[in-house]
Amino acid sequence: MLDENTHYSLLKTLEDNPELSQRDLAKRLGISLGKVNFCLNALVEKGSLKINNFRNSDNKLAYAYLLTPRGVEEKARITVQFLKYKVQEYERLRAEIEELKQEAEKQRLL
Repeated sequence: MLDENTHYSLLKTLEDNPELSQRDLAKRLGISLGKVNFCLNALVEKGSLKINNFRNSDNKLAYAYLLTPRGVEEKARITVQFLKYKVQEYERLRAEIEELKQEAEKQRLL
C-alpha cells in the first residue's frame, strides 16, 4: 500500500509541515485517512519517520512527524527517481504533441 508516489508525497509534505494532522495530510494528498495512518506507521517502521507527541493549548494530544536522517536520504533518492520518471513522461508527451501537430498540418487543420 506504500507506493513510491505516496511515500514521496508524505515525506515531502511532512518535511515542510511536520505538525499536520493525519486528517490534514489525507486532504492534501487526496487519500483516505486510513491510508495515511497505515503509510505513516510503515514509514516509522522503516526508520524514515519519527513521531513526537505533545500537548497543545487545548490539552488534546497532538503529534509532530519528523523525518529521520534515513527519511531525508530516502526522500532525496525518491526525488531523483520521481524526476527521472517525470522527464521521461514529458519527453513522451512532447513527441506525441509533435506528431499530432504534423498530422494536423498535413490535413491543413493548423
